Parts: sequence; C-alpha cells; structure tokens
Amino acid sequence: MDRLEQKIINCIEQHRDEIITIGRDIFTHAEMGYKEYRTAQIVADRLRQLGIEPQTGLAVTGVKGYLKPRCSGPIVALVGELDALPIPAHPDANPETGASHCCGHNAQIAGLLGAAIALTDPEIAQALDGNIAFMAAPAEEFVDTEFKVGLIQKGTIRYCGGKSELIRIGAFDDIDIAVGHHISPNLPGYQLANGTSNGFVNKVVTFHGKSAHAAGSPHTGVDALNAAMLALHAIDLQRETFRDADSVRIHSFMPRAGTAINVIAEETCIESSVRGKNIPAMQDASRKYDRAIRAGAIGLGCTAEIVTVPGYLPTVPLDDPGLLTGVLQDLSAEGQTRGYHYPVDYCNADSHTAGSTDFGEVSSILPLYQFNTGGYTGELHNSNVRVTDEQLAYVETAKIFALTAYRLLKNQAEAAKKVLAGFHPTLTREEYFAFMEENDRTEVYPPASER
Repeated sequence: MDRLEQKIINCIEQHRDEIITIGRDIFTHAEMGYKEYRTAQIVADRLRQLGIEPQTGLAVTGVKGYLKPRCSGPIVALVGELDALPIPAHPDANPETGASHCCGHNAQIAGLLGAAIALTDPEIAQALDGNIAFMAAPAEEFVDTEFKVGLIQKGTIRYCGGKSELIRIGAFDDIDIAVGHHISPNLPGYQLANGTSNGFVNKVVTFHGKSAHAAGSPHTGVDALNAAMLALHAIDLQRETFRDADSVRIHSFMPRAGTAINVIAEETCIESSVRGKNIPAMQDASRKYDRAIRAGAIGLGCTAEIVTVPGYLPTVPLDDPGLLTGVLQDLSAEGQTRGYHYPVDYCNADSHTAGSTDFGEVSSILPLYQFNTGGYTGELHNSNVRVTDEQLAYVETAKIFALTAYRLLKNQAEAAKKVLAGFHPTLTREEYFAFMEENDRTEVYPPASER
C-alpha cells in the first residue's frame, strides 16, 4: 500500500467508534423501502458535517453527495442501501415499523459513511483524478409491494426497486463505475462478489368467479379457488421444460383464497416471482406462467387478471475484477499487523445465486464492483441474524469502499479508464427502459370479446 492508502486506513480506524455507532443505530431503527426517512437523514446530516451538500429526496428517500463540487474525470459511486425487511420477530426489530436489518443494509450505510470520513481528507481528495458520489439507495428489498404499487398509482414512483427508480430519474446518468457491498453471514473475512444472480418479474393474479353455497348449490357457482389450484398445478408441470443452466425459479403464495369453508370462492389471488439467470430465460418462464394462468381460468370458467410488475435484472459480472481482489488481499495482509485476521475467501467469487438484487440493474448499464464481508451470523432474511463482529461488518467495509475508490481514481484515474475502455453494457439505458415497460402490463383473460 502507498502512503495515502495507509492514511485512509488510519483515518477510518481513528473513527472506528463513530462508524460502529452508526451501524448499531441503524440496525435498531430499521425502516421499510421508500419509508427510510430517518436513515436517509442520518446519511444527509453526516455528509453535511463532512462538507458535502447532498441531494435528498431522490426516488423518495435516496441521498447523493459528491466529494468535489465539480471535477473532470470519471465518477465512482459508492452505493449503500437504506431499507430493511418486514421481520418483526427479530429481537432488535423496530417496534414502530416492524422492520429488521436481517439483510445487513445497515452495514452498507455504516461503511459508506466511514469511507466518506476518510476520502474527504483534503490530501486524499486532492489525489483523486475524478470524483466520488456517495449514494444511499432506497427500497432494494422487493417487499411491501402493496404500498409500493400505491406509490406507483399516485405517480410518486414508476418502479418498485430503488435503484431502478434512481436510474429512471437520472441519478446514475453521470456515474461511470459503481461499488456495492453485501453482508455474508458466517463469512470469516472478505469475499469478492463477482458472480451472477437471477433477475425476476413479479406477478399478481386475481381469479374472479361466482360465489354459491358450497354444499347446497355448488353447481351455480364458479370456483375461483379451484381455478387458482389448477393454474398452480399447470405451473408445476412446466418445471421440466426449464433448462438447469437457466436457474429458473417460480415461487408463489395466496394472500386471498376465498372467504369461508361453505362458500364457493368468488375471488382468489396468487402472487408469484418468476426468476431466471438471463433475460431470455425470464421471458420464457413468464410466458409459460401466463399460459398456465389462462389454463386455470378457462378450465374453471373464471376470469383472470394478470398484473406483471418489472422486478430486477440478472447481475452481470465484471470481466476483470482484479483491482478489488487486490484491495481485499492487501487489506487482509495489513490487518494482521493490527491483530485482525480477516482472510479472503475465493470460493464464491464467480458463483451464481438464484436470489436477486437491484444491483443487477446497475451492472447491466455500467461497471459494478461488489464485495462481501462477514461479521454476522444466522441466515439472511431470517430472524436469527445477529451482528457478531462490528469491526468486520462496519469498519472493514468502510476501508474496502474507500480503498477501491482511491485505487480507481489515483494516477490520473488510470485504473478507472482501463475498466471503462473494456466495458460493454448489456443494455443501453433506452433498452433498459424498454424492457421495464414491456414487463409492466395487465392482461384480463378471457378478453371481454370472448366472455
């Protein structure tokens, strides 16, 4: 490491208690997507204290602040996520919101602000031949859908995902390279996250039938529950048509399935996620899903309303993530001089997860570096998640964010320019918006002309 890199690490270590306090505070005050007003205020206030005047209210609660007011050269975005999950059973759940940071997003924000503390040092900032945008993004978790659909209906947002919405409003238009972080429970140190992930679209299906006495006169009714069950069975029978290589997943639940045991169900609802490793696989699975829904409707004589909501795109890995690998290796070695032993785990560097993230959106239009840190135990999205190593979860995250940005932008931003020269986006922004609009639709089957 050079002298300024060592200075970055020393600066973050000097503010260790402050960074940990931020992580703890957000962990116990979790907020749901597009409602993260308190967390966003923490980010904005801390940036102002560091001399950065942030933009606020981006995509409802998002925050964005530049290290330098104006600067030539590439712009690197350090991105943290604001929201949490609806897991009220967690012992540290926010009693006001029922939300819990069983996703580890509080560590991202702590790391983001810790990196800002170091990078705003005048000597370090002056050494960067480019700019840094500190971005706090809302609503990564695709939950609380009814609330988000309500915001869409009001015209407040267009997309459920926070980064999708930030892309829509142009918050990523000036960003050249992004850096993101995730918590990986039970990981003993650091991990390069350069694998792929599934993308998805969501489905909300409502079957409309006709109620009747379930025992006395079932022949006069039209059973919407049976239509839903037939549709779900047809979806199951499609599974053998999905290629293993495409990692297709379809998972559903029924928020409404009738009103009483002795009443033929007049209305039922199925909500589903349709996931795939690539866009063609997602589209193929989506078509087969809709076909199965139509089969349930026509088989039982119901009407089916199929609402398709765009979710997230598959994550596209970088061709050459070597810069970030070097940061993790050097930081692991440096930590041993301080008494920390945080090894670099290479096992999952190029793996695939069937889950999804709206970092997939970002990776489709610009280069994205992602890394994992440990410091938690349990299972993500589970009430057994606990923070067990605040140094690893919060402080080391800040170091990785800051060192990655520094290495991209030092020496006339040589590394950043090399990354940009070799990057070819999966989608242009125009193609991205076209894809999102194509998957934002409502179909009623049978159509009115055939009823």
